[in-house]
Amino acid sequence: MENKMFCYQCQETAGCAGCTMSGVCGKKPEVANLQDLLVYVTKGISAVTTALRAEGKAVAEDVNHLISVNLFTTITNANFDYDAIAAKIEETLSIKEELLGQLSAEARANLPEAAMYNGAKADFDEKAKTVGVLSTENEDIRSLRELITYGLKGLAAYSKHANALLKDNVEVDAFLQKALAATLDDSLSVDDLVALTLETGKYGVDGMALLDEANTSAYGNPEITQVNIGVRNNPGILISGHDLKDLEMLLEQTKGTGVDVYTHSEMLPAHYYPFFKKYDNFAGNYGNAWWKQKEEFASFNGPILMTTNCIVPPADSYKDRMFTTGAAGYPGCKHIDGKYGEVKDFSEIIEMAKNCQAPTEIETGTITGGFAHEQVFALADKVVDAVKSGAIKKFVVMAGCDGRAKSRSYYTEFAQALPKDTVILTAGCAKYKYNKLDLGDIGGIPRVLDAGQCNDSYSLALIALKLKEVFELDDVNDLPIVYNISWYEQKAVIVLLALLYLGVKNIHLGPTLPAFLSPNVANVLVENFGIAGITNVEDDIKSLIG
Repeated sequence: MENKMFCYQCQETAGCAGCTMSGVCGKKPEVANLQDLLVYVTKGISAVTTALRAEGKAVAEDVNHLISVNLFTTITNANFDYDAIAAKIEETLSIKEELLGQLSAEARANLPEAAMYNGAKADFDEKAKTVGVLSTENEDIRSLRELITYGLKGLAAYSKHANALLKDNVEVDAFLQKALAATLDDSLSVDDLVALTLETGKYGVDGMALLDEANTSAYGNPEITQVNIGVRNNPGILISGHDLKDLEMLLEQTKGTGVDVYTHSEMLPAHYYPFFKKYDNFAGNYGNAWWKQKEEFASFNGPILMTTNCIVPPADSYKDRMFTTGAAGYPGCKHIDGKYGEVKDFSEIIEMAKNCQAPTEIETGTITGGFAHEQVFALADKVVDAVKSGAIKKFVVMAGCDGRAKSRSYYTEFAQALPKDTVILTAGCAKYKYNKLDLGDIGGIPRVLDAGQCNDSYSLALIALKLKEVFELDDVNDLPIVYNISWYEQKAVIVLLALLYLGVKNIHLGPTLPAFLSPNVANVLVENFGIAGITNVEDDIKSLIG
């Protein structure tokens, strides 16, 4: 049977091989194919901007932002809106034609086909079928191109969040575009692409550092915080995704309205920032990881704002009260526009909330987080003493993503089975597999240290490097830290590449290895970096902890 689409960028891809008829995420074939075309034309405009820089010509900030948002739009569970994606393709082609006019004839002659493509909207569907993943025939070249592209999608997401806070790194933007263009270059060998993969990890570190600086300069350094997981009696708005600027604008506009704001999933760590604690209507966190949306959004009763990826196709029971903004989109859901630096108008959401019932309570209590790098550094003496005394034998990095697959119960069981002298370091929605377990503490140090969003994985790298310095070690791999990371989508890919660039080895990755790794590429990662999959809790505890 002929494929209607082909996508294998997320962990839940069909049969751990590829979605060919419809996306497991809910993405329809025509949307998946159009996203392939958006990636293709974004690579094309990146070839043009890279050529412009080579000629010493400037590339406008708006163009850099366009490229980042385009990639973010194609991340798993971000945008399901065919018309919105088609509009982005048209905008990209229009701007690319303007940029082509700034290039010399010689430079234009050396551009790839994607840079010269300028088809009409009526032709998008047919063109899209020719430019997807499988258009690269060599399996290993295809694997490396996709590994790089997915890493760049993650990097683009981090850049977009920093850009929303008016922070830019032109070197990161220039590399992202150069690397995108390189995935069109048929002259590059496997070795060339392996080197580019590691370079992507280097800029992944830079991109995460940019976002960390953007967040902390705007909102302060995260601090240890207890977050309420119950509900109040007021009507509420539920905000999900990752964009802290959207949250700030929403909280500011709901002040004094009698409407509370609750976080969901990856927005939970916003409570750790000092800035947001001034809002009396910032009520707490509602629910769990992204994949529980259908039941939790239904019981919330009020409107929901999706700021980034992690959309599950909404049920009819709440679809009319789900809104999107930024790179997110879903057909039939109202989209709130707003350019960087502009104040978005959330009045429609707020007015809707006033006429809704208060959220239905689904749990009570609190959860504790806020262990980003500065907070852990403040506890450094206590942590070091616990390690030296033997009270803490190992740190286990269990960062990453959560997901629907039943096999992910492994991470709950693994956390429960860890010896009492181990501490979990986490970031990302993977934490929902164990952050509500009572795992206790070690001399007052909680056994689950939550650094924040997947966007905050940079903190875990800084903590490791700080411990390496404190213990005067030459190699980060000599630390009492092991890595058992769960992944789902492309931001996890850039985190993995960043860790590899930093020299971290022997990372266990699950619940399955990425389908986009060909056997030969997987072998390179195994032989050079000790990448491994997971097996079962008992054997993995023995392997990682001893």
